[in-house]
Amino acid sequence: MRLNGKRIVVLAEDMYEELELWYPYYRLREEGAEVILVGPEAKMYASKYGYPATASTAAAEVRVADVDAVVVPGGFAPDRLRRDRGVLDLVRGVYEKGGIVAMICHAAWVPISAGIVKGKRATCVSAIKDDLVNAGATYVDEAVVVDGNLISSRTPADLPVFMPAIIDALA
Repeated sequence: MRLNGKRIVVLAEDMYEELELWYPYYRLREEGAEVILVGPEAKMYASKYGYPATASTAAAEVRVADVDAVVVPGGFAPDRLRRDRGVLDLVRGVYEKGGIVAMICHAAWVPISAGIVKGKRATCVSAIKDDLVNAGATYVDEAVVVDGNLISSRTPADLPVFMPAIIDALA
């Protein structure tokens, strides 16, 4: 239970990638963290395949001071998440206070829109590599990239190295 006392937000929005939301959610809970599903609104969101995830809280209602990390799953959800001011403020706020921001696959769109990737080393799914580079990050084609409090991975296949990096950073 290396993460007892840690409070972690996992973001949810329609069209999320199931493995990239649920694998971190349960893995972090296994380590003793309090894990909260948060979306633009407190409501149920459907994955790319229809599997439901219910956000208990809207991002705008989350106190940054109470959050140790934010995990942003991929799929097509990040394209919607990055349009929500509450989500961007939460991600930027956690990052600026030194908390962990973890992104996988298309999730890089959210930290890009939050304005926190410039000058950082990061990875993502190859389809949005140009977006990451154009935002001022250095793209690295590796399974997991840790640059300070920004942790990134490429695809669901990288989850077995993505999660230990997050857990180690929080422990």
